Amino acid sequence: MGEKKGKGSGLGIVGYDTYEFVVGDVERSRRFYSQMMDVPEVARLDDREAARRGEDAVVFAAGKAQCVCVSSRERGSSADRWLKRHPDGVRVVGFRVRDIDATQDVLTERNATFCTDVITVTDGQGRPYRFFDIATPLGDVRFRFVERASNALPPGFSAIEPGSEKNSNRFQIIDHVTSNLLTLEPHVTWLRDVMGFDEYWRVHFHTADINPDSGGSGLASIVMWDAESGIKLANNEPATPHYESSQIYTFVESNHGPGVQHVAFHVPAISSAVNQLRGAGIEFLDTPGTYYDMLPERLVRQKVNNFDHDLDELKRLGILVDGEDERYLLQIFMVEGGLLYDDAAAGPFFYEVIQRFGARGFGEGNFRALFE
Repeated sequence: MGEKKGKGSGLGIVGYDTYEFVVGDVERSRRFYSQMMDVPEVARLDDREAARRGEDAVVFAAGKAQCVCVSSRERGSSADRWLKRHPDGVRVVGFRVRDIDATQDVLTERNATFCTDVITVTDGQGRPYRFFDIATPLGDVRFRFVERASNALPPGFSAIEPGSEKNSNRFQIIDHVTSNLLTLEPHVTWLRDVMGFDEYWRVHFHTADINPDSGGSGLASIVMWDAESGIKLANNEPATPHYESSQIYTFVESNHGPGVQHVAFHVPAISSAVNQLRGAGIEFLDTPGTYYDMLPERLVRQKVNNFDHDLDELKRLGILVDGEDERYLLQIFMVEGGLLYDDAAAGPFFYEVIQRFGARGFGEGNFRALFE
């Protein structure tokens, strides 16, 4: 995949900020992040603010990736209303910006739908924190734009000592965020016209492309990006034939609407991370053994001749490989929350772990493993 260029969104985005995840069982989430993922808990919503909102919230942070888990403590709260419409899932995707007022001006000119005005507060240590939300075509998912001092916490949160957790898996940054919809066009057009993002990558995949007699299912995917910050948003729709058999359709059905399918964390050493995550009880999608038998030949066809990883180790861990022209990536997908906990209320959302060796793609050659 060649070098991609774009004009930038004009929003002054510098990276991902915090994303907000609504859950029905916050203690289960605590165990998942703190014990299984080894991502430390760094802040909690103050009791007074929690009572005002009717919600409890906890911040987990690893590297530059930060997640707020929100749960309802009162009927009629925002989290309660979310959970009446959806299973556990992402309701806010946050972007860090340089100048919140300039971002608001650009989005106003592009006819964005604002959910809030710019809200200006200081955290418990007097550090400024400013933000606003806009609506998106992703149903109830909002985009949030944040201008804040370094390490400033969201409104109403106080820092806590993270304890013994040390991010031993070395999650560094959010590599990308992927969303599923029943139709791509309105969302991609909105990302272009309102967010100012450019198209980065696209693919159409169907199992029938490999075996015409398989029936099977497929997807179309378009990745949009902000060339200035490098932020990438991947977006999927089901593909015919067998549109309703697609896992994208199944996600939307299980999620009760479009939404964020997964968040990908970049790590510097995926084998050690996956080994530790498996040992902590994290489950990943299974990969057929024949995948690894065919992998050397596929990498030769894709002109990846500099690959020197231990295939037996990758097979043992279930790590996937894809690339082209001497650039490649290693990736693996966790099972969705509903399967991990055998509880549909835990939702169809999942995490990806990825390590890049120059590759800029998203594992097109590995889509078969996702659909099997």
